[in-house]
Amino acid sequence: MNAGPAHGAALFPPFDGLGQLLPRAARRWPDRTALVADGRSFTFEELDRLAGRMAHALSARGVGLGDRVSLISQNRWEWIVAYHGALRCGAVVNPLNVMLTGEELAYILSDSEAKVLLASKERLETAGALLDGVRSLERVITFDGAGARGESFESLLASADDAPFEPVPVDPKSLACIAYTSGTTGHPKGAMQSHLSLVLNCAYTATMHVRTIDDVVVTALPSAHVYGNVVINGTWMAGGRVVLMTRFDPDDAIRRIEEHGATMFEGVPAMYATMLATPTLARADLSTLTRCTVGGQTIAGSVIDAWEARTGAPLIELWGMTELSGLGATHALYAPNVHGSIGVVLPGNELRVISTEDGATECRPGEPGELMARGPLVTMGYYRNDAATAEAITPDGWLHTGDVATHDGAGRFFVVDRLKDMILTAGYNVYPAEIERVLIGHASVALVAVGREPDPVKGEVAHAYVVPAPGSTPDVEELLGYCRQRLAAYKVPRAVHFVDRLPTTSSGKLMRRKLRRSAPTPS
Repeated sequence: MNAGPAHGAALFPPFDGLGQLLPRAARRWPDRTALVADGRSFTFEELDRLAGRMAHALSARGVGLGDRVSLISQNRWEWIVAYHGALRCGAVVNPLNVMLTGEELAYILSDSEAKVLLASKERLETAGALLDGVRSLERVITFDGAGARGESFESLLASADDAPFEPVPVDPKSLACIAYTSGTTGHPKGAMQSHLSLVLNCAYTATMHVRTIDDVVVTALPSAHVYGNVVINGTWMAGGRVVLMTRFDPDDAIRRIEEHGATMFEGVPAMYATMLATPTLARADLSTLTRCTVGGQTIAGSVIDAWEARTGAPLIELWGMTELSGLGATHALYAPNVHGSIGVVLPGNELRVISTEDGATECRPGEPGELMARGPLVTMGYYRNDAATAEAITPDGWLHTGDVATHDGAGRFFVVDRLKDMILTAGYNVYPAEIERVLIGHASVALVAVGREPDPVKGEVAHAYVVPAPGSTPDVEELLGYCRQRLAAYKVPRAVHFVDRLPTTSSGKLMRRKLRRSAPTPS
């Protein structure tokens, strides 16, 4: 195993909001490279100056304390500058998923009462005339030059005041961000995140994973996603460098780890599975990695084992959600790295597992139930949706996470699956993640997802969707036999489908609910 991370400067003193992060980092490490993105490198001083100019530009256009500023694009340096500039002038940021349809984008802009939208050209084209119906929207700024709608980010930044812009003072418990969750039914809900929850999550994560000034972190996680936000800003709290990919590509990710001497890679399970499957990995030098992180969904032990064997770096599991502003649990770097466990709760917060039968009884060790969370990371509620808030958060502050989990009685937790993804087969609970963890262990499987199909006798049955490993020709009966040796009979998938790709979110998580809609004929 590689040596642990080198110890550099400690985290700087606590602060009230992320809008204060870059000014402090620039004062402490002005000439250190903070960001590599879109073929450019930026020092902390350069990023701070750009964010300050952005704050001046927004302020000159009437954006002030509490105003909503929405952002939508793929990963790019302009998004980062806009995010920090908006927070610096006291605005509430509204980071948006690039996969939103025009209708969804217009709904969220209206629901959040967005005053300004910063967007890439293709996202504006997706929304089109629907933006005209957003009454609160006063200004559109385009990241890709002046167009038919909005002013150019480049010209706006160039014309802005270059004088230092001191962050507007904020109450740590006040609203900093409205992050919309992608619901399976109905409209998305805007989880309200406080300045305190954002800062604490980045700080606790940086501490648990021992980020330092010497770290170089490669990631393709979307900046708009809470995991990506924590990776970027948590690294900067320690003075480290972020190498930000526009989109994930396994070969490009491996190349960047080598090129930049990365000490960390951070991503979702599918990223690790595809990097392990690409032939590029065989000739790559990944010896600079000291630890990696994985979250977003459950990951198979076989994938963790393979990645750790190939790199010599521990793969640290974590768990979180939008309603927690990022992580809720992970392993401390120097604590036992128990594969299959999401680790322990972040400091100052609580986790427990309660019965899904009565919603109150705490489960015994090893007994599955719903994972509940409480503490300063928990969302302030859903914006303009008191009913959803009351349904999600109990009167004494416990958040329903919707995840099925167990605990070991020693503080460690183990996520089984999403409660909504559970398949009820002839009265038995079948968790897709359990089947996926088995099938990904087969040599001919590069990626796998399991979805539900209706069945006239059993109600629902599991179907597996498999992306074959490069150069392999998997056999259905062989895969089913592999499952029968490792799973109870009722858990074995009824059918296997071979596909070229799997539906994923912008962060790379599998979208099981979309499997059935595009499923080919069973093999």
